[in-house]
Amino acid sequence: MKATILYIEKKFDEFNLQMFGGKLPKIPVELSDAKTFIGQCVYKKRRKPFGKTELYGFRLRINTRVDLPEREVEDTIIHEMIHYYIGYNQLEDTSAHGPLFLGIMNEINREFGRNLTVSHKSTKEQREQLQDKRSHYHVIAVVNFHDGRTGIKVLPRVLRSILYYYNNVLANREIASIQLYMSNNVFFNRYPNSSALKVHFLETEEIDKQLKGAEKMACDGISIKRNQ
Repeated sequence: MKATILYIEKKFDEFNLQMFGGKLPKIPVELSDAKTFIGQCVYKKRRKPFGKTELYGFRLRINTRVDLPEREVEDTIIHEMIHYYIGYNQLEDTSAHGPLFLGIMNEINREFGRNLTVSHKSTKEQREQLQDKRSHYHVIAVVNFHDGRTGIKVLPRVLRSILYYYNNVLANREIASIQLYMSNNVFFNRYPNSSALKVHFLETEEIDKQLKGAEKMACDGISIKRNQ
């Protein structure tokens, strides 16, 4: 199912009474089409006297890009309500899913027969739903290693970032060559866009298949030109 705002608000009220003693104030609910999360409890921070930080402006976001079983939608709402409970009461934990969070989560699982987890374990079908299916132009670096491995990297379409990656990777003694391409194949939407010095290893046949029809680019380490 894909949740609606009315559904989430109804479930929030239900779980608030059942699991949090009805002590959580109503919270604005937002639907999201993001690729990076299933649920989020977002907030703002402000400084208080003596260096303390106060959290405020809480909002609950639930992803509707992915079609989830209703039980998983419920567990996602409850998961984010635990974050809300901790933040609203200005409680301190060692991390986002530290001992305090885990203690509340495990207690809810035991008492109410839920199956809350720290992170959502998505299926292959759900991961495919999270992927952006729109066509975008990407700069793709194909990196060949001396040991025969080949990897790809999706780079920002910013000259400085491309040159930074190209020059630093090519300076590595493990690298045999690096080639740049411009492609609008939606296959590359699944990879993060950054200039971090890493690659995603793929079979050469798969890379050739996905770059079929891509525009090859020439780089001399200082400038980039599209092949005529």
